[in-house]
Amino acid sequence: MEIATETERKYDVPETFELPDLVGAGDIAGVDGAEIHDLDATYFDTEDLILMRNRRTLRRRSGGNDAGWHLKTPGDGAGRTEHRLPGDSDEVPAELVGVVRSIVRRRPLGPVARLRTHRVETPLRDSGGRTLALIAQDQVRAESDGTEQAWQEIEVELVAGDPAVLDAVEGVLFAAGARPAEGPSKVARALAGRLAAHQPATTTKAEVGPVSAYAREQRDAIIGYDPAARRGEPRAVHQMRVATRRLRSTLKTYKRSIPDTGIRDELRWLAGVLGAVRDPQVLEEKLLALVQEAGPEFAPAADRVRTHLEDQIETGRAELAGALESDRYLDLLDRIDELVDGDPFRTPDPVNRARKVLAKADKRLDAALASGVEEEIHESRKGFKQARYAVELLVPEHGKDAKRLVKRLTALQDGLGSYQDSNVARSVLRELGGDSFHFGVLYGRQEQVGREALAEVPGLAKAARRRRVRRLF
Repeated sequence: MEIATETERKYDVPETFELPDLVGAGDIAGVDGAEIHDLDATYFDTEDLILMRNRRTLRRRSGGNDAGWHLKTPGDGAGRTEHRLPGDSDEVPAELVGVVRSIVRRRPLGPVARLRTHRVETPLRDSGGRTLALIAQDQVRAESDGTEQAWQEIEVELVAGDPAVLDAVEGVLFAAGARPAEGPSKVARALAGRLAAHQPATTTKAEVGPVSAYAREQRDAIIGYDPAARRGEPRAVHQMRVATRRLRSTLKTYKRSIPDTGIRDELRWLAGVLGAVRDPQVLEEKLLALVQEAGPEFAPAADRVRTHLEDQIETGRAELAGALESDRYLDLLDRIDELVDGDPFRTPDPVNRARKVLAKADKRLDAALASGVEEEIHESRKGFKQARYAVELLVPEHGKDAKRLVKRLTALQDGLGSYQDSNVARSVLRELGGDSFHFGVLYGRQEQVGREALAEVPGLAKAARRRRVRRLF
């Protein structure tokens, strides 16, 4: 599957519209070499258009230079991510279904609209002949729900130019009578009435309260990072795991007010599956950096570390891919939806609740540092993670006061995490090379890392307890 970023703008134009002269707009020096394409696209979605309601479009198209299956999803910034696969089957490819599985769940995908477009596509080139963008003049005929529509529009897609070229072209188009397109896509325009009928009522954060709003954000993050996590991308796996932990922690913090029905246990399972990929990824990065710092004579140790952890990562990825296609995962998503999209949570004062979680975490850490027991120190880190998330959901309402404490709690949590990471790293080093001199040296260095990390914890705890930092609490 090919994955690309697409940056384009769309404009509605009257029937009599003629493309203005774009030479001189930005760095455009030439507009020759137009090509004509007749495109025929069938769009697929669920009966209630859940893909389009979640800013995804799925189509099979013939004609043009990229015939086949296209799935467009939200990207970073102004662009969108496009997933492309060849093929002309009537059945949506499994690879593309996987990308939207967390959204469609078990709903069947079928044709919802057909769009036929007569396109005149012209490259916009700079003085060196480089194509900065493509401008397409489209005559569109759309068929959906037994009705037909027809209109004209202009698309300008960035190729190799700076995004400023889009601004320059837009100014000329506006002067010639173009206006921003009515909808985000052709198919959204074709299905506007049906989309409106299925669009749920929206609520603001103020209306649902901070706890419900925070829980919904974590649900949305889990779904949003799902496609890249399926591919094992480190950042997506990490962020999906964090969202899972945040939601689970919130349900724990407010367990007396929010009906759990086993969701917390299932979130623990999901976090564990994600951790089976993410933990060895992090450990590999740390250990290979340690080996590199030790010198070239430690190269054989690096090979052994890399082989061991890469095997774990690959096994974890396979298990994660299976888990994200399982009924267990889809059931969990359904249950989360039912919980967070229902009536807003009736929870106690979030500030007071966060204060109690913080006090418990403080007490647990003091006892752990006094005992020096590794497991107790690790448990205290979990306590501060819960406290951090409890404060985090207060940020929209309490701004700087909450942000300041979140920052300090994050630093404390990271300090405790560095200590725990050193313990895990030493365990792996002992397992891989208990009788090796080089591994013994690495073990000793990692032991020192752990001691230094733990020595910093009291100072980090003191900084997180300053009156100015805890003004809100």
